[in-house]
Amino acid sequence: MPVPETATGSVFFRRQDAEIHLSDQGQAQYNGYRVKILQPSALQFGNISIAWDPSASAPIVHGIKVFRDEQTTDVLKNATFEILRREDQLEQAKLDGTLTAVLRVPDLRVGDELEVELTTFQHSPALGTNESGLLLLGPSPQPGRYRLGLSWDEGHKPDLKMTADMTAAMQSSERAIHFQFDNPRLQTAPNDAPIRYQWQRVVEYSDFHDWPALSRHFAPLYAKASTLAPESSLKLEAARLRSANKSQLDRASAALKLVQQNVRYIYVGLNGGNLVPASADETWRRRYGDCKGKTVLLLALLRELGIDAEAVLVNSNGVDDGFDQRLPIPQLFDHVLVRARIDGKVYWLDGTLPPVASPSAEPIFPFRWVLPVTAQGGDLERMEWRPAAAPEEISLFEIDARAGFDKPARIVSTEIVRGVPALEQQVQFSAVSEGQLLELFRQGVTGGAWQTIDDVKWRYDQKAGASILTISGTAAVDWEDDGSGKKSLALPGGGFNPPERRVRIDHKDVPFYTKPEYSCHVTTVRLPSSTKPNQWSSEKSYDTRIFGRNYHRAWELREGAIRMIRGSRIEQPEITSATALRDNDRIPAFDNSMGWIFYRPSETGKNAVGDGASVPATYDIDWTASDVPCASAPET
Repeated sequence: MPVPETATGSVFFRRQDAEIHLSDQGQAQYNGYRVKILQPSALQFGNISIAWDPSASAPIVHGIKVFRDEQTTDVLKNATFEILRREDQLEQAKLDGTLTAVLRVPDLRVGDELEVELTTFQHSPALGTNESGLLLLGPSPQPGRYRLGLSWDEGHKPDLKMTADMTAAMQSSERAIHFQFDNPRLQTAPNDAPIRYQWQRVVEYSDFHDWPALSRHFAPLYAKASTLAPESSLKLEAARLRSANKSQLDRASAALKLVQQNVRYIYVGLNGGNLVPASADETWRRRYGDCKGKTVLLLALLRELGIDAEAVLVNSNGVDDGFDQRLPIPQLFDHVLVRARIDGKVYWLDGTLPPVASPSAEPIFPFRWVLPVTAQGGDLERMEWRPAAAPEEISLFEIDARAGFDKPARIVSTEIVRGVPALEQQVQFSAVSEGQLLELFRQGVTGGAWQTIDDVKWRYDQKAGASILTISGTAAVDWEDDGSGKKSLALPGGGFNPPERRVRIDHKDVPFYTKPEYSCHVTTVRLPSSTKPNQWSSEKSYDTRIFGRNYHRAWELREGAIRMIRGSRIEQPEITSATALRDNDRIPAFDNSMGWIFYRPSETGKNAVGDGASVPATYDIDWTASDVPCASAPET
């Protein structure tokens, strides 16, 4: 494609070709491009890097050329690739054996055109003759010409599925499909839409005709890997677990902890290991493994204990919305764990998590779709979503101002966190001593609101699945005084920001999405002893539902303390455009008042704190319980 005189941006792609060919040898992936360098920032195109799996065929570099004025330079005549073994995710405990070839094009200048043509190969022995993948054009390509293609040898035509924008551009022949885009427009997904609506300019291809076929294909790999040798030491471990624990659930918990605690996590993708699990005996012998190795080890132990369990493929990155609309493609999954049935109940067990993560009725990660790996062929299963029963985050803040308005108050601040963040805190805080933890927080708040930090306590409540951090000390209370003796204080975590309008110019039939969350703030103020209850008042209580979110705030004055609780919970992650339009009109009436309390010494009368609700103080109840009153009951 000719370079226009008005070309802007850092580069112009005179052509970029991506072609995938399917055959008995797997996938050959050709990538060729000729790019005009328009800005110095684009000179990085001269740093050419090719990564490949050495168990597949080595890549072929067809040519690298530089065009300047009327001259053509063959880069490969005077420059060569340097081949190195690079584990670029070693710090994340990942070993994949990838080889990398790098070449730096010499004397590349602004105004030059760089042409690169190469082919890489991909074939997984674990997939046999089954190939699958995606062909796509990104949402914001540089100006130029783009050609994409998929071709196949006779007998290798895969199932195809593509978005409407690709169907409109498709040119097909007996054994190929091709697409060309000249200066493709920027592709903008609907704002605030579920992830499935971001699937644009994509072609899916797969030799797996349905999800059960994919499940059946992987089942023998996990069955073989989880079969123990006759003399396996794991049989002795299982016998020990059986004798030390009476119930099946206790035995499963002990087996899970054994795998979590005694086998360190290292991703092993060597020799096709990105899909093939290492055997349970091998994983136990070397005491390290990835999610596949830990899963088969756990399956082997559970089988010895007489517990029914299966491997389940999942996506842990939260992008599985719409998987039921996709072709069966193994690359959509990035994790595998165990689902067990114990005493008629389902439990999820993940050997890659810290040892405090016990078998749970719900997975730690919020999966939407899972694929059981079974010999009969498990189908894709939808995980039922429900509003969270307990908050993922609770902030408890106690202000003991009984000594008086002008005295520093005793402060107790407690943060309760659940889910993946709780496990991250467990790994972080369990590695330091109490003294180190105290010093860490003392240094972190130097010059802040705290005057002193006297104590820092942390613990992980395994039953509640919660990380609990408590800081106590003293701080000055920022009472506002109008000069006449009247005082007021905005309580931490007391107010809500008003929601933003949900508006789209187009895609009006697409639902709006909000990521599910549930947070809670609880503040208790022990009032100055010199004051009387009828001298105090507060902002209003309220319960509001807008854009699928429940906003809740309640007050009570009891036993010399003002108690406030404020919760926010998503009860409907997806709302229709009609609902959004209705709620947009409700925003002006949204109560975004901060959590003010007021002291009026001369305005005695009826207590004006709350509307009769009972609100527990920060010290009244166990806030790690699953039924804390942080939100009103969901609408039915």
